[in-house]
Amino acid sequence: MGSRASTLLREEEIEEIKKETGFSHSQITRLYSRFTSLDKGENGTLSREDFQRIPELAINPLGDRIINAFFPEGEDQVNFRGFMRTLAHFRPIEDNEKNKNPTASEPLNSRSNKLLFAFRLYDLDRDDKISRDELLQVLRMMVGVNISDEQLGSIADRTIQEADTNGDSCISFQEFIKASLVEANINNTSFNHLTKKIKILMGAFFINATEANLLNKLA
Repeated sequence: MGSRASTLLREEEIEEIKKETGFSHSQITRLYSRFTSLDKGENGTLSREDFQRIPELAINPLGDRIINAFFPEGEDQVNFRGFMRTLAHFRPIEDNEKNKNPTASEPLNSRSNKLLFAFRLYDLDRDDKISRDELLQVLRMMVGVNISDEQLGSIADRTIQEADTNGDSCISFQEFIKASLVEANINNTSFNHLTKKIKILMGAFFINATEANLLNKLA
């Protein structure tokens, strides 16, 4: 599988992905091996069904949310470059690269892009705000039956009350950012719990301890 991956992934593609995602040459080739092992149809793309064969995703209640994050709206396949762009959100936070080159685009693993990724996991209907019901859905996924509906409702109400600054009883992305920063870099109970769940799930994509350790540095 490794030789197949090395043959099919051109050097210029690797260099482009390095620039776009920040992954090293060796990480890209190893993750390409992982990608091709998941590509059961051998057509150069992954479907949702391919992702669902990953045990850590299949058994976790947040698995579908993570899988959906790999697919642009209306798409049912993702190529390797799209796969890597999503994984890049889970590299250690990097906010300084753009400052080195003012014309460069913001790194995928910047704090704001990480927060946007997490925000979209909550925002199921993609209306750019998190409603109480959407927050409750994620909370239920994370805690299962370990907490009563009444307690979950109280957590959701408190979270919205603390984050909602314009009084619409929802959380916009800007409010999400402010709430996350106020709580010491996403240490808010629900946000922090979601982040930990994501790190565990994303570990399924990495094929050795070096890559897996990247997830432990996610703020």
